[in-house]
Amino acid sequence: MQSVLLLDDNLVNLKWLELLVQRLAQAQCLSFSDPAAALDYARSHRVDLVVVDYLMPDMNGLEFITAFRAVEGADSIPLLMITAHDEKEVRYRALEAGAYDFLPKPVDAAEFLARARNLLKLREASLRLADHAAWLTKEVELATREIRERERETVMSLVKAAGYRDYETGAHIARVGHYAHLIAQGLQLSAQDQALVLDAAAMHDIGKVGIPDHILLKPGRLDDEEMAIMRQHASLGHDLLKGSSSRLLQAGATIALGHHEKFDGSGYPQGLSGQDIPLFGRIVAVADVFDALTSERPYKKPWSLEDAADYLRAQRGLHFDPQCVDVFLAAWPQVLAIRQRFADEPKAPPVLAPLPDGAAA
Repeated sequence: MQSVLLLDDNLVNLKWLELLVQRLAQAQCLSFSDPAAALDYARSHRVDLVVVDYLMPDMNGLEFITAFRAVEGADSIPLLMITAHDEKEVRYRALEAGAYDFLPKPVDAAEFLARARNLLKLREASLRLADHAAWLTKEVELATREIRERERETVMSLVKAAGYRDYETGAHIARVGHYAHLIAQGLQLSAQDQALVLDAAAMHDIGKVGIPDHILLKPGRLDDEEMAIMRQHASLGHDLLKGSSSRLLQAGATIALGHHEKFDGSGYPQGLSGQDIPLFGRIVAVADVFDALTSERPYKKPWSLEDAADYLRAQRGLHFDPQCVDVFLAAWPQVLAIRQRFADEPKAPPVLAPLPDGAAA
């Protein structure tokens, strides 16, 4: 059932319009003599066609059209205006304000019914088109979400494969991603960028797949030559991920290349400084270093949380973007929650092989 809103301060004219609407199939009328009441109704109810008289004392038809078009969702509702034959200037102004068609006074029944039916059909077609567009948008969103999820699964598989060659755990990758997400929230990045850095941060060390095992897995400190080779992982990761049309891989490439740059320009591989370092790289630098400091490695014991936090403060403006450090430390309770949620698996005690029969313990 379609809804026709009638507005005329003349009750005789209003009654005549009501009788005409009753002759329209699948249509009901809502009659108003007060423009303000008609606007209030339109703000909270569906309206498919508006018929308004021009000459009204408190608010004329032009003023009503302007106010009606300002109502949310009313910009495409057909509007039929009733005017006198000689009011051409009024008609021109009504068209500019948003009127679809006109009826001369006195209103002819046949002309009214023909124009009202045409405008109601137009409204019906417009709603069907809008419904189809909404359905199509939803289907595209679903398909895009599925593509992104498959893309994410592929990336995580690649990251996991790289992790098999390294001492870094899946928990480390998860913590770095969530720390980066926490910093992005504190910087008030868009929800899309917050989600993007959460996933893309996992690829920060993907270039280590190209580092030889005798360097990557060395338990002691690297010498200068070995360190130079290790530092190539930033560029290797970027080369591995760059050139993709995927925003996720593009972000991963940016992070891989930029997360070892330092705010004062002393980092690698490009020696960038300050705002020239991509924001995602600056964010992940804080997340990665904090987690590396507070995690156990074959060549070091973990730092205490307090010592790691002091290090971030000391390197604020030197190694790290000051703003990234500030928002990270300001979210300390959430940092602790992430550490607890993604804690490393406890190491199992060594299992001793059984002694041969007759051997002494």
